[in-house]
Amino acid sequence: MRVLSGIQPTGRPHWGNYFGAIAQYIDLQREHDGFYFIADLHALTTIRDADTLRQNTLDAALDLLALGLDPSRATLFVQSAVPEVTELTWLLMTGTPMGLLERCHAYKEKKAKGLLADAGLFTYPVLMAADILAYDSQLVPVGQDQVQHIEVCRDIAGSFNHQFGDTFVLPKAQTLAHGAKVPGTDGQKMSKSYDNTLPLFGNVKAIRKQIMRIVTDSRPMEDPKEPEDDHLFQLYRLFVGAAETEAMAATYRRGGFGYGEIKKAVAEASESFFADARERRSDLEQNLDHVHATLADGARRAREVAGQVVGRAKAACGLTSA
Repeated sequence: MRVLSGIQPTGRPHWGNYFGAIAQYIDLQREHDGFYFIADLHALTTIRDADTLRQNTLDAALDLLALGLDPSRATLFVQSAVPEVTELTWLLMTGTPMGLLERCHAYKEKKAKGLLADAGLFTYPVLMAADILAYDSQLVPVGQDQVQHIEVCRDIAGSFNHQFGDTFVLPKAQTLAHGAKVPGTDGQKMSKSYDNTLPLFGNVKAIRKQIMRIVTDSRPMEDPKEPEDDHLFQLYRLFVGAAETEAMAATYRRGGFGYGEIKKAVAEASESFFADARERRSDLEQNLDHVHATLADGARRAREVAGQVVGRAKAACGLTSA
């Protein structure tokens, strides 16, 4: 089964990105034909500096490869390196109802806040549909907040198929399991929007300081506490096995501990968990030619598939001979 997902290069990934999505992408590549792209075209709706976008795109590639995306198992490429996708976007745009796009969350939310919404944001779901349809994707792992976009993609593809005959594979969404369960430093869901993230990579001492500043409640140290209600416990169990998780839970229920020791345990567990990835990323930074070659090879493979799909779509609607 072909699996597809894209990651926007709008900033460095954090723990929520990894446990909410990236870890599951890595797992899916072991059993499926994975196509994973760095969505630099989508990032243009928010990033207006060329050097920043280039660096963010490279960093995203380094991060994904360091975290375990395997180019021998999955196809990794930069979105803009496959021009067939933007061509397909126009084919889809001509048959996409305005009302369908007006109902999409991102556009509605921005308008509701009285903010200016450009044509890129308005038509964003059509480009996303092209991303999916261009590779005959069958399964798209997404967070709950992105399910609507897969439904829009299916609507757009279904309308095209109805008008011009069976052309596109209709994808299915696979809702990612853990995206809402990674708390940030303030206890809310970890998100760049809340400025409460903990980075995957960076200076280890600086990250540890962030962990030690995580907000906690003011209950006395001697009081027993329910572990499931505490965001430090929720973070800790992301990095350890069942035995360590149960031991920590027993500590909470027994009471008589300080949050400082829990924060230290979270820091040590996270540092150990990401140690190999940090080392791989450091090695990759010293071999950027390999990284660029990997992306180029991925783009070549992606274009082979997208070219066939776009050719099929153009023939169906009369832009080329059948």
